[in-house]
Amino acid sequence: MPVVASYVYRDGQRERAAPLTPEGLALQPGEFVWIGLHDPTDAEFEVLVRRFNLHPLAVEDALSAHQMPKVEVYGRELFVVARTAEKIEDHIQYGETHVFVGDDHVISIRHGSNRAHTALRTQLEASPAQLRTGPDFVLHGVLDFIVDAYVPIVDHSEDAVLEIEQRALEAFLSRNEIRRLFTLRRELLKFRRILGPMEEVAGKLQSLDLPCIDPDVRPYFRDVGDHVRRVNSRLNGLTEILSSVFEVANLLEQQRQGVITRKLASWAALLAVPTAIAGIYGMNFEHMPELHWRYGYPAVMAVMAAVCVGLYITFKRTKWL
Repeated sequence: MPVVASYVYRDGQRERAAPLTPEGLALQPGEFVWIGLHDPTDAEFEVLVRRFNLHPLAVEDALSAHQMPKVEVYGRELFVVARTAEKIEDHIQYGETHVFVGDDHVISIRHGSNRAHTALRTQLEASPAQLRTGPDFVLHGVLDFIVDAYVPIVDHSEDAVLEIEQRALEAFLSRNEIRRLFTLRRELLKFRRILGPMEEVAGKLQSLDLPCIDPDVRPYFRDVGDHVRRVNSRLNGLTEILSSVFEVANLLEQQRQGVITRKLASWAALLAVPTAIAGIYGMNFEHMPELHWRYGYPAVMAVMAAVCVGLYITFKRTKWL
C-alpha cells in the first residue's frame, strides 16, 4: 500500500488522520502533516505535488529512486535523500528514503526498504516536547532511524570477519572461504561508499542556514553525523582486518608450499644416492672396482644405508623432514 501513514500534528500531539485529498490536507496555523509513502506511483504522488507545490526536479528524483545521499534547497523546501541498508544473509540490501521538508509538512518516501517508520512515529509521538519543534525534528528522527540500522550490519560483518580471521590462523582457507572473504570485502567497500555522502548530509543540516531547520535542532544532526563516523571507523578497521587476513592466508600458503618443496627435495636427495650408486654398478663394463670382490654387494649396500641415514639425520635436524 503506497500510503503508509498520514497524520496532522499540533503542539507535538497527533490531531487527526490526513487523507490525501484537498480537504484532508487542509491545515490550520500551527499544524503540520507527516505523510509516509512506500514506492508511490506518479499518479498517487501528483496530489501532493499540487498541494505543496513540490519542485519538479525534486519530484523527478524522488520517483526515480536512483540517488546518492544529498541535501537540496528549493525556495522554502528541503529535499533530502538518504540511503537505507539492511543485512540479508551475506549481502547488504540497499534502499532509499526521500524526504520533503516544508514549514507545514514532512513527506517521507521509501524505495526498496522494508523497514517501516511505524516504530519511529510511535517513538516521536511519545516525546511531544520534541515533536512540537516541527518538521525539522521529524527529519532528524528519520535520518537517525536510518543510521541506527547501519550498526547491526557492522556487528554482523564484524562477527564474520573475526570468524574468517580465526579460521585463517587455524587452518588453510578453502576455496569457498576465500570466495566468502572477497565477497564480504566487496560488500563492505560498497557500504563505505554511501557513508561519506550520508556524513555530508548530516554536516550540511548541522552547519548551514537552511530553510525549515530551527537552530535549536541543528545539534541533533551532529549526533547523526557522529553515528555515521563511528560506523565508518569500524568499517575501516574491518576492511584492514580482511586485507591482513588475505595476506596471512597467502603467507601461510607460501609457507606450506615451501615446506612441501623442502620435503620433496629431501626425499629426492635420499633416493638420489642409492640410485646413483646402483646406476654406476649397473653399467655393463667388464672391469669395475670390487666387481668380483666377495663382500662387494654387502659393502655397497652398507654405504648406501650409511649415506641415507646420514642425510636423513641432517634433514631432520634442519627441519626439512
